[in-house]
Order: sequence, then C-alpha cells, then structure tokens
Amino acid sequence: MKRAIFPGTFDPFTIGHYSVVVRGLRMFDEIIVAIGKNQSKKTLFSVEKRIRLVEQAFANEPRVKVMEYDSLTVDFARSVDAKFILRGLRTVSDFEYERTIADTNHIIAGIETVILFTESAYSHVSSTVARDLISYGKDITEFLPPGVKL
Repeated sequence: MKRAIFPGTFDPFTIGHYSVVVRGLRMFDEIIVAIGKNQSKKTLFSVEKRIRLVEQAFANEPRVKVMEYDSLTVDFARSVDAKFILRGLRTVSDFEYERTIADTNHIIAGIETVILFTESAYSHVSSTVARDLISYGKDITEFLPPGVKL
C-alpha cells in the first residue's frame, strides 16, 4: 500500500489543502492528514476542531484519515508506515523552504516528498488570510472545502 502523510497546522483546512489531498489520492492508496501541534504557532482553532473540519471534508472518502501528532514529521511518518510526505506549493518562496525540509527528511529518514502545485484557482487562498478574514467577522465559505462549515 502506498501511504502518504499530508502534514500541516491546517488552521483552518482550506479548499487549497482539500485540492492537494484529492489530487494526491490519484497517486496514493491512503493519505493521512497529519495535524501537527506546533507550540510556536498561535492557532485560532483547537486541534479537535481542525480534525473535525478535515473529517467533515472527507466524510465520504475512506482513504483519507486524520490524525494529530506532536513529533518530527518524519518520526510520525515512520510511526504510521508512510513512505511519502505530500506537500502543496503556492508560491516560489514556498519552494525554497519545502526543498530544504524535503532534502533533510530524505537524508535523515529516507522519506520522499511529493510536491503538488496549488491549482491556480486557489493560489490566493491561505490559512493566514482565512484567519484574518475570520477575525474581522467575514464569511470564508469560499475558502473552505465543499460542505464544510466552521
């Protein structure tokens, strides 16, 4: 079985994240959306709420699992027997960061990173922008996966 993890904070899980997972399912038998606990990041939503949002998005897709983790991403990948890390890129500046992390993960754990470019229709969507809009009371429905409600 080809299993990948799709790690991130996902605060909140956006239509761009959703698109990467849907497209990733063409390559992998199973994808675990891995919600990391990052002590240095101040999040808007609890881990439990973020898990519920992803589960809501993939309620009818048994090949997508959602788990939280509090370790190095490669250690989590090993613990769930995932050989791949799935990542999405929106911008050129994302590439430099992701390349460094992918190289490090490969060196220390032999885990391959598969990168999908964000669909152009979603390249403007980010969790940061979504959080900012929420803080000003704006509706972000168009930033969320189909059928997902905050």
